[in-house]
Amino acid sequence: MLEIAIIIVLIAATVAAAAFLLAPRIAAPEVVYAAEPDRPKAFGYRMGWIAIRTRDTDGVVERLGLVDPVTANWNNGIGTVYAEEHEDSSVFVSPPVNGWTFIVGLALPQPISKAFVDKTVPLLLDLGSQFIEVQYYLAYPALDAFAWARVIDGKLVRAYAINDEGVVWSKAKPMKEEKTLGIKLYEVRGVKRKKDDAAGELVLYPTEQHIMKLASKWSLDPTAIEDLAIGPAHGILGHAPSRWRPERLRRAG
Repeated sequence: MLEIAIIIVLIAATVAAAAFLLAPRIAAPEVVYAAEPDRPKAFGYRMGWIAIRTRDTDGVVERLGLVDPVTANWNNGIGTVYAEEHEDSSVFVSPPVNGWTFIVGLALPQPISKAFVDKTVPLLLDLGSQFIEVQYYLAYPALDAFAWARVIDGKLVRAYAINDEGVVWSKAKPMKEEKTLGIKLYEVRGVKRKKDDAAGELVLYPTEQHIMKLASKWSLDPTAIEDLAIGPAHGILGHAPSRWRPERLRRAG
């Protein structure tokens, strides 16, 4: 009986020691992003992205200056930028899709309002200095935020942005692809009233569908890329650099 008791005590001590050693690993697991190549995953609704005419994913990542970039497949990359706990910090750079590389994430600079420093156009122009064509899109109806911009051969040829505060950008004239969408198709989302003006001014907002249709004309509709005959591949997931953070304009004096 004594020998059995000693054996039980030794077994219990061994189990306790193992539990002690393994506890920190169980409590704080290391996050590992899957690197197994997979096929494209759709995105676009409630999202911002940049489309670049290039197959050089590594070159895009280097130009962006992403922090702590890691290899990630489509499923993990798109899933992360849509996750609430990561959407303000993570950016996914996709593998090429029919000659286009996507930079996806709400952590990208956005045209917030005229009271903030515009960090979006400078980023597009910087990318445009290395790549032949760069496009920007934002479709976030919860804030009535919609935007599109296009840089060709290093020049900004069009930029338009609107949100719940009104028009933020309106640079250059609408391009023919925009005109084919038809202003009559825009939804009347609200009324912007001037002071002492009971009638007010109608504010016409685009919809997510308009953004996707425009993207399909300029590059690719990201909500339809799963239907393309594209083989498995992987991209890069990283954190947005601090220089992209929103910054209010300083008032003179």
